[in-house]
Amino acid sequence: MSSWRHPDTTPHTVSRAALLGVCAFAAVCLGFHAFSKQAWVPLLDSFNLALHEAGHPLVGLFSDRLMVYGGTLFQIVFPLALARHFQRREHAVGLAVAWVWLGENLLNVARYVADARAQMLPLVGGGEHDWTEILSRWGLLASDLRLAGLLRVVATLVMVGACVWLWRRWRADVDPG
Repeated sequence: MSSWRHPDTTPHTVSRAALLGVCAFAAVCLGFHAFSKQAWVPLLDSFNLALHEAGHPLVGLFSDRLMVYGGTLFQIVFPLALARHFQRREHAVGLAVAWVWLGENLLNVARYVADARAQMLPLVGGGEHDWTEILSRWGLLASDLRLAGLLRVVATLVMVGACVWLWRRWRADVDPG
């Protein structure tokens, strides 16, 4: 890691309310994915879908062949860019929120990957299924459910890890010794 610091950087302390808020955000996201039929987090997933759909034509400007990857790429890059922003400013709460957002997006990607063969999810504009195309290109279509399961594990670990990391930061702020 670079030791370069943004000029406006002052380390932010983690309050108990912020810690609980981030953990509640993660729990709500995990809960919607685990217990709701649609696995859709209202408002957040509408925004994530807009990012996904914007990614296709924007990546398509550079390559028609890579356009299929643009949606998932944008879903992953935006939370990572936000995480980097907060990391540079030493803003622990913002960084943890960005990681939870990344995990939630990975849960969405996992859901989409799991649907590659079944193709039961409603698609925007009735277009082609990204992950059917991607996994077919890679010769992994028959592994869609296993890959989706792996992605779900990674997503859950990212979200839980963000909460554990923030809890440790909060503990350090409470008891700096």
